[in-house]
Amino acid sequence: MQSISTASKNTSSKRMHWTIVFIAMLSLMLSNGLVFTGITAFDSAILAEFPDWSRGDLKLRELITLVGVGILAPIFGILIDKVGVRALMIVGCLILMPTYYAYGYVENIGHIYILHIFLSIVMVCCGLNVGVILVSNWFVKHRGTAIGIAILGTSLGGAVLAPLFGYWLSEGISWRQGFQYASIIPFILLVLTILLVRSKPSVIGLKPYGTENYSQQSQDDLSNHGLEYGEAIRTRSFWAITVIAMCTFYTLMGLQANLVLHLQDLGFDIQSASAGLSVLFLPALVGKFIFGVFADRFEGNKLFYGNIIMMLIGLVALIVSSQATVMYSIGLIGFAWGGFYTILQLNAVNNFGLKASGKILGTITILDAIGAGLGIYLTGVIFDVYGSYYYAFIIYAVLCTIALLLISQVKKHV
Repeated sequence: MQSISTASKNTSSKRMHWTIVFIAMLSLMLSNGLVFTGITAFDSAILAEFPDWSRGDLKLRELITLVGVGILAPIFGILIDKVGVRALMIVGCLILMPTYYAYGYVENIGHIYILHIFLSIVMVCCGLNVGVILVSNWFVKHRGTAIGIAILGTSLGGAVLAPLFGYWLSEGISWRQGFQYASIIPFILLVLTILLVRSKPSVIGLKPYGTENYSQQSQDDLSNHGLEYGEAIRTRSFWAITVIAMCTFYTLMGLQANLVLHLQDLGFDIQSASAGLSVLFLPALVGKFIFGVFADRFEGNKLFYGNIIMMLIGLVALIVSSQATVMYSIGLIGFAWGGFYTILQLNAVNNFGLKASGKILGTITILDAIGAGLGIYLTGVIFDVYGSYYYAFIIYAVLCTIALLLISQVKKHV
């Protein structure tokens, strides 16, 4: 009878661990989708209503958001370590809903810039660092798989929300109504977070998944394992990971934020161009999951190298792509980026441990957020100057080459 009870308890415990992964995935889907990826489906409609705005003017909004993320990330990294991720996720949802609703009432570019300051708070409350740390607190065994599944949400945002918003526009719904309808979506995450999320399993008497070979103290809480913040930032690995993140985030965020407009320039209609984000993000879903699983089986930087080489091939192909071939390039870039994205986050946790993970990831986020924001903004500016994304895509390829060279400097320290 006791063994049956124990088995039932273990099954319930495992279910709770994987529930946390699902909610982390949903959080990343909504935060990234509503703030960065899905939102781009509305760009052409916004520019049509405000013809005096250039693409650079509009894309400055994402730079503002990501600079805000870079400024706030270290502060919120301390909060993650002190109060846990649950409270931040609740705050993020409560900010996201009214901010998105207010987006439907903007009358000038300044209004958009102000709203994107609030969206930067959403990203540090519900974005990548929070999701990775939440899952890492709940998993030791299968951590790579769990993080890979959670990070699927960053691709789902573009794969699901962008086509949805494109469909709304094709059916005659205005972009203003679209923002107001979409403001209801985060309520689902808010309810699930309040009811189910706990920052650490010890809060409800559970242990991190796969701690059988750890000491009792480590089983209760993995957050004391790893380097101190000062120790981590003195390593070459830390700065290599940071610059790699900056280069790749510049590239991928710049590409996804301008992709719908680029595809329309090539002759695709709004619905097909919005679906192009699915061609980027659906393969990324596969890449994130597959390489998350591989990361639990293969140590070292081999997967790192493989991902960035595939991404570089896709970017070179993108430079010379036509309407007939562009989707193949986008799909390869998406698959490679998905795997690379998972491996990058896993390295940031596994190489330094969880002891100061909030501060460490927060500091990395300063530069990768600035890189991402510059990628989005400067890609738009380059188009305004040259009437083409050709030179922007060349810059992407150069930055990925730099990232490839820096992988050799990434080492494990715990």
